[in-house]
Amino acid sequence: MENTITSIKHQWNNLKIENPKLRIRDAAKELGLSEAELVNAGVGEHNTLLNIDFKELLKETNTLGYVMALTRNDFCVHERKGVYTKVGFNAHVGLVVTPDIDLRLFMTHWNFGFAVNENDRLSFQFFDADGSAVHKIYLTDKSDAKAYERMVAKYRADDQDQQLNIQPTPAKEVEKPDHEVAVNAFQEAWIALQDTHDFHGLLKDYGLTRTQALRLAPDGYALQISLSSLKQVLTNASETSTPIMVFTGSAGCIQIHTGEIKKLVQTGPWFNVLDPEFNMHLREDGIDSIWLVKKPTADGLVHSIEVYDKEGNTIVQFFGKRKPGIPESEAWRALLNDVNNN
Repeated sequence: MENTITSIKHQWNNLKIENPKLRIRDAAKELGLSEAELVNAGVGEHNTLLNIDFKELLKETNTLGYVMALTRNDFCVHERKGVYTKVGFNAHVGLVVTPDIDLRLFMTHWNFGFAVNENDRLSFQFFDADGSAVHKIYLTDKSDAKAYERMVAKYRADDQDQQLNIQPTPAKEVEKPDHEVAVNAFQEAWIALQDTHDFHGLLKDYGLTRTQALRLAPDGYALQISLSSLKQVLTNASETSTPIMVFTGSAGCIQIHTGEIKKLVQTGPWFNVLDPEFNMHLREDGIDSIWLVKKPTADGLVHSIEVYDKEGNTIVQFFGKRKPGIPESEAWRALLNDVNNN
């Protein structure tokens, strides 16, 4: 069947009748479509297609007041409540840096946008060229719905009857053989790092994927750990009120929570943080490997716990609360001592 808007709408409606609780991301996979195509099928009824002036729209999100920011990948959902203030851009990279909403935006991956009304739950939703979600902004009962309506009217696309030009997901980077890597030079460069942000450049310099870099790390700088060890660290962080940082990303957005985590709940395959301002949903059966990683900086070693899927994609990362120029928290290091000793 040709996937016209009409046929997509028909398939989506039939699936909702069969399984009314199915989430749209899962429905898209079941239908062999993208999430953006399913959202687009609701345009003209309860959704509105936006024009592509996403930077200007984001600069106005502060008018919405208190909202919920959502960024996810296949195996981790990161939800943080707060107000979008201090939204700024340098070319195609954007920053939102506040104590509550903390984002890194990669605008080349923001290709489609919609105002979405799901049973009176209002949101702005943004998608990559392959139709996968990069970021969503949900209104709460404390948000300004009139400001939302004004923004929808202002950024509404002129043509509301568009078939989306969905592109194939880019091919996964092929990992080069270990024997082709200048391992000694790579390890020396790792030990000489001065900033955690330089790690990405280090990978590019040596042509490494993240998980390959962890396998080839200098002795003692990357230790593979168990899921139970990760959950114990998070449980201890909760019990000792140790503030941490939780990073989850899509191709177009990295979302960060900084603060304490309190209520930890296991629900089937999902390990959850369910706090008033921050929720995390981590799908355990999507995890292939977990690493305790040490990176040198000008302020001393920084330790992270990094979680990867079988494709080598980053699912979620955990750090101790810190800022540049300030050494890593001793409380965070104390939580990791038990992992080191296991």
